[in-house]
Amino acid sequence: MSTDVLNLRALNRALLARQMLLEPSPLPVGPGRADAVVATIEHLAGLQAQAPFPPYYGLWSRLAGFQPGDLAELLVSRQVVRIALMRSTIHLVSARDCLSFRPLIQPVLDRSLPAIFGRQLAGLDTAALAEAGRALVDAEPRTFGELGGLLAPDWPGHPPNALAQGVRTLVPLVQVPPRAVWGAAGQSRHTSAQAWLGSPLDPSPSPEVLVTRYLGAFGPATVADVQAWSGLTRLAEVVDRMRPGLRTFRDERGRELFDLPDAPRPVHGTPAPVRLVAEFDNLVLSHADRSRVISPDHRQRLNTRNGIFPGTVLVDGFVAGMWRITRTRGTATLAIELFSQVSPADRAAITAEGERLLHFAGPGDDHEIRFAPVA
Repeated sequence: MSTDVLNLRALNRALLARQMLLEPSPLPVGPGRADAVVATIEHLAGLQAQAPFPPYYGLWSRLAGFQPGDLAELLVSRQVVRIALMRSTIHLVSARDCLSFRPLIQPVLDRSLPAIFGRQLAGLDTAALAEAGRALVDAEPRTFGELGGLLAPDWPGHPPNALAQGVRTLVPLVQVPPRAVWGAAGQSRHTSAQAWLGSPLDPSPSPEVLVTRYLGAFGPATVADVQAWSGLTRLAEVVDRMRPGLRTFRDERGRELFDLPDAPRPVHGTPAPVRLVAEFDNLVLSHADRSRVISPDHRQRLNTRNGIFPGTVLVDGFVAGMWRITRTRGTATLAIELFSQVSPADRAAITAEGERLLHFAGPGDDHEIRFAPVA
């Protein structure tokens, strides 16, 4: 069994390779295109999606030729959904992963309910709330405001919003289109995953499969990393059962890393091109120790933006700045804030990538790129 040591750069390149950020994959034209987008979403084990549109940019950065309609059609056709999963956060996942991931992640959501709404829901029969809430959202998709208002008469004394959030925790709710459909607008309306997809949740989901999926997208990794990504606890027991089929390493601090035997680990010296990574991208949010992609100082700068996690700029594989697009009067402006000086070649590459991003985000707009603080 290998005990090789992987340094920070080796971990960075392995992560970028699995995240499809070293070399974007070309999308086929015609038959198989939709399947390729779904396969990418599954390979990534979903994309964080508490805001409606970052997944479009996340796929743009990973799939050559990706267009907004490629994802919008998958949402409308119910091949992918937006649902609360890892860390109780909305993720975009395939229909298949929705039905298998949600029962595995349910303990995370169960823990969050008393932590956030314990006092407001004290003494309430949660099973009865779940049953009533599901009946209402399965009758027709509803906003949380509508759902809470309909539940309130049967649970007087409990705030309507807390009742609605209780249903969100207890029932696997998906957000239905037109929410998050590119070019459309709509409130967040919810129905159950079972009703929307016409299938039950997986009755016997495998935590080993979940760990395998994580390592395929984010490894090599410690047990703590898998737990930070998923929100689950006690995964050391799961990984120990898997140990005979995994490869192990150590990082420079001596921590044990687990990986899939045949997963890509690029050779020393592999270059990493400049990339503009989406807001809330799991690349930067899926490890207990995120230093393989962002330094502690730079991470702190991202965390001070009123809870809005900006898009990030990768230079030589590591976060070197952040970006945000604003639109006014037919002009799409990309603001890029760099955390330190970069070489002229890297600045030119950032500008070129920015132009490519603007053509994706606003093909009919005038475009402007500013190297300035991100508001």
